[in-house]
Amino acid sequence: MTFEIKERDLLARIGRLKTKRGAIETPLLFPVINPSIQPISPRRIREVFGYEALITNAYILKKRFQNEPIEEGLHKFLDFNGVIMTDSGAYQILVYGDIETTPQEIIEYQEQIDTDIATILDWPTGWKVTRKHAEQTVNETLKRAKQLFKTKTREDILWVGPVQGGRYLDLVAKSATEMGKLPFQIYALGSPTEVMQSYRFDVLVDMIMTAKMNLPVEKPLHLFGAGHPFMFSLAVALGCDIFDSAAYAIYARENRYMTEYGTSRLNELEYFQCTCPKCSKTTPKEVLEMPQKEREVFLAEHNLYVCISELRRIEQAIKDGRLWEYLELRAHGHPALLQALKKLKKHEDFVEKHSPAVKKSGLFFFNSIGLIRPEVVRHRKRLMERYSPPKEAKILLLIPQTRMKPFHKSKELKETAKLLQHILKERLNEVQTCFYAAPFGVIPIELDEVYPLSQHETVLPLDKETVEYVANQAANYINHTNYEVVVLLHNPENWNESVLKMCRKTCLRKNIKFKYLNIKEKRSKTMSTRLEKIFREKLSE
Repeated sequence: MTFEIKERDLLARIGRLKTKRGAIETPLLFPVINPSIQPISPRRIREVFGYEALITNAYILKKRFQNEPIEEGLHKFLDFNGVIMTDSGAYQILVYGDIETTPQEIIEYQEQIDTDIATILDWPTGWKVTRKHAEQTVNETLKRAKQLFKTKTREDILWVGPVQGGRYLDLVAKSATEMGKLPFQIYALGSPTEVMQSYRFDVLVDMIMTAKMNLPVEKPLHLFGAGHPFMFSLAVALGCDIFDSAAYAIYARENRYMTEYGTSRLNELEYFQCTCPKCSKTTPKEVLEMPQKEREVFLAEHNLYVCISELRRIEQAIKDGRLWEYLELRAHGHPALLQALKKLKKHEDFVEKHSPAVKKSGLFFFNSIGLIRPEVVRHRKRLMERYSPPKEAKILLLIPQTRMKPFHKSKELKETAKLLQHILKERLNEVQTCFYAAPFGVIPIELDEVYPLSQHETVLPLDKETVEYVANQAANYINHTNYEVVVLLHNPENWNESVLKMCRKTCLRKNIKFKYLNIKEKRSKTMSTRLEKIFREKLSE
């Protein structure tokens, strides 16, 4: 195996990708190197900033430097003692319409320069194109992908199989399915650059997920042109293991200063918010006064620091099992990212299926966006598909969540249990106690300590959407089971009328007796008397 997965969270992986030059840890950004206009040397990018790999364009090398990279070897030519990936010139096709080479020539050239990771000359779909054109790019790319295995002569280079289709998701699915049948070591999503440049991250979610669902999940996925660190967490959470960017250098030429939450114009800054070795020693005003080349180098180096720092935060979040929390934090930095995060609702089943069932830490639930996180989706599905109440249970007692977890150890439940013991005595097993709680919905008491049902912290008061979700889950649970009586303990101060109305409506439809008790009366004799009356009436039938 060329790719070993060490840690997982959501669809993200910390992995180890083996190449002939050595292994690299993912997720990883490959800075784009253009030898003709490179502001920072490849050697410095590795030794000072810690990047283990980079990417350069084989077509540009072939056109501008011809045999020099062949004679010296690519690593010596670039003066980089790490892993080098080469692109094939496909982006130039997207920009200029055509290039002066053939798919076979680019395969041979990448082998001759001794690259570590190579890319076939695919035909990128682009964005504003007709469906007919998109179909042509998919079919031609697949044709060239198949031809690779008849043309290549070396077995020590990892090859990348690009997926095309653009905004036509059915074509993306077709491309991914067919490409996934070919023995590439790495797959890639092509044509996302224009989508990201226009901040259509919701569209990007659909493109990545469509490719991901139709490719071999055990293989690494490359995202071409993932330029800005503020969207790295989204790309990684969706299962992108490696990505490349020239933005660090392009932005520097335009006097643009990267942060993990956006980009600023240098002349608009009064202070640097970063404490990297570059920013901690100077001010925006002083940098503006530098000669243009010196200023470009300063900004490019700062931008590289920002990118690798963001990646390290993401890796730590994966190891801690808190990538969702980190993703929410980043998503609230820009409306386009938040919109993209909400789009995951469409793909929640796939994300749940491939997310770890147990983590090192509990969950933080902030608002209704967290209802699509895999732990919540998993509980909802498994409760309906795998759980059955005790056969002797005739009465469902629904109790609201308490501040203490696990809920069954709370003072409130102990008082209720004591009362039930007094009333029911040896027939206590005819009552099934469940909690209704955010964000999971219904929690049977015997599952109360199962991860993560007690290992979470939830923001109170709950937002309206979360309350309605819990109400729906309570109603679905009643509808899915066969109790004869449902008793709901309810506190209107913490929950609106949704739970009460949905449970009552479901019981009416199923012709089940429904009783409602205000939790504020719980400690009074009235409360105890009413509860006792309900159970004695049922048990005497």
